[in-house]
Amino acid sequence: MSGEENILKLVEAGEPAAGEYRLDDQIGFILRRAHQRHVALFAAHIADLTPPQFAALAKLRDIGETSQNQLGQLVAMDAATIKGVIDRLKARGMVELGRNDGDKRLIMVRLTDAGRRAVEELVPLAEKITAETLSPLTSREVDTLVRLLAKIA
Repeated sequence: MSGEENILKLVEAGEPAAGEYRLDDQIGFILRRAHQRHVALFAAHIADLTPPQFAALAKLRDIGETSQNQLGQLVAMDAATIKGVIDRLKARGMVELGRNDGDKRLIMVRLTDAGRRAVEELVPLAEKITAETLSPLTSREVDTLVRLLAKIA
């Protein structure tokens, strides 16, 4: 029996009786608790940025200059949220904004030198946060969790 089958067997063994609803068994509740744990670890290691701010910086590091709307899509934030994130990063001198030469309606976002230095320094901490978040799991369980979450994301 594979590890994945063992995990599924454990989950099935703990299922409530038909028609019985238990909050502790609901995927949304479990995901929220896992997210809260991850955010607490993030705040303990990276106190001066929020996870959405870090995500925007990290994505800009990966892809370079892009439109504000495209950045929002890439980091799973709606237009209002990414605007607020970018405004706060701009106020801190980590990103700068410009207009697209071909389409003046597009607001382009790029890292400043300060933003690039900051994200480069924070990536090792982000890797540590991920490792701490996943520390209760074996490497095989991590692979399974990531694969399964990707299927429902």
